[in-house]
Amino acid sequence: MAMYCGGYILALVSRYDLAEADIAAKLPGQPAFRARQIWDAMYRGLADPAGLSSLPLSLRGEIASSADFGPGLEEVRRLEDDGGSTVKWLWRLKDGAVIETVLMLYPRRATVCVSSQAGCAMACRFCATGQAGFLRHLSRGEIVEQVVRAASYAKDHSAQRLSNVVFMGMGEPLANYRSTSAAAGTISAELGISPRRITISTVGIVPGIRRLISEAKPYTLAISLHSLDNDTRTELIPQNRIYGIDAIAEAAKDWTKATGRRVSLEWACMKGVNDRPEDAGQLARFARELRGHINLIPLNPTPGWPATGSSPQEVAGFAQRLLDAGASVTVRDNRGTSIAGACGQLAGAGQAEGTACSATTPMA
Repeated sequence: MAMYCGGYILALVSRYDLAEADIAAKLPGQPAFRARQIWDAMYRGLADPAGLSSLPLSLRGEIASSADFGPGLEEVRRLEDDGGSTVKWLWRLKDGAVIETVLMLYPRRATVCVSSQAGCAMACRFCATGQAGFLRHLSRGEIVEQVVRAASYAKDHSAQRLSNVVFMGMGEPLANYRSTSAAAGTISAELGISPRRITISTVGIVPGIRRLISEAKPYTLAISLHSLDNDTRTELIPQNRIYGIDAIAEAAKDWTKATGRRVSLEWACMKGVNDRPEDAGQLARFARELRGHINLIPLNPTPGWPATGSSPQEVAGFAQRLLDAGASVTVRDNRGTSIAGACGQLAGAGQAEGTACSATTPMA
């Protein structure tokens, strides 16, 4: 079994860490088409290849007993909200760490919000994950498996095809760059989800943004901005001490120039902190200069953060000021609040047992 800890690959942790060639190598003596059968089954709705009826019974038994073909995620709990249209999973990983995944079902689409790390080292004051601390990076397979499991659930329970993937769950995706990039590529290639429908969110890890630019993939880039005053933003997002607003703005401009995609500017509305008329004026100018789109997020309650979210009326008024100033803006549909599945609420139901990683994270 392999793990990421301190940036090093320690072992295989999910069958979705296997490449097709790896599957063939682990089935010596089997015809080459068996690896393709298993690969296709894994990405076409049969998450457990041991259940593939077209395989010989003996091979199914071999796969079922092999740790290499085991799942990376054990379902601990599944919660539903919004009449069943929002589903949150608590998963236990092979080392005991826990993560959460949220599926949002809409009339014509389904979106899954995936975690990229167990915990998070960014320490954002208003985010439950950041308050909990960092455990370890997830592997490519652990990220991909979240998407496959959510896609299977959406198909079985709503006849809805998974259409969008957002890296907005637990963790900072660009701090775990290798797994994030590899997972996004696999999700696009094997699950048929357009790169344009894959959103990678960051607090502003500038080197990671520039690595994304170098890959020239038309993902959607979302930057958790929340303030345009460096002092205030550093209070909210300590990482701002390293990559401040000017550096983030330059990287965002280069992203749009290189990809032709506008950046999404995430703004959690906090009463008296960033929802004032002067904040709206600054944000509108910033967004126009970047040709970006503003995504307003009603602040969700999290333990340990005393700030109050702006009321729905205040969020609407703030949005109108942005529109009047010529900015492009939407207000995010708030889903899953009662099951702590909304933005900023994912915390893995507390820390896991038996995890050996330290509470500091390298860039991977």
